[in-house]
Amino acid sequence: QVQLAESGGGLVQAGGSLRLSCAASGRIFVINTMGWYRQAPGKQRELVAGITSGGSTNYADSVKGRFTISRDNAKNTVYLLMNSLKPEDTAVYVCKAQARPTIYTTEYDYWGQGTQVTVSS
Repeated sequence: QVQLAESGGGLVQAGGSLRLSCAASGRIFVINTMGWYRQAPGKQRELVAGITSGGSTNYADSVKGRFTISRDNAKNTVYLLMNSLKPEDTAVYVCKAQARPTIYTTEYDYWGQGTQVTVSS
């Protein structure tokens, strides 16, 4: 009902930058919180950053001051600007949206497929 498509991952040297995008499509009545998670090999998935429909944000301590999350509500798109990247930021980055497909349905969590970010030292 709601599909999420991420883009913008890739290989970058330490200290570099990347910008991830995640566009929601399909049947959408409202999207509330959107966020980025990441999962590195052998580790649990962790929240990187989240943003409400009103623009309030929260970040993992490990990325504060380096990453910036933003969204364009008109485009149902969330972005993650990642600066000063470190090798430990290497992971699959996955987008999540808390959304209601119709006015009659409750809120569900929708996940994207993920995009690989690799930071070389």
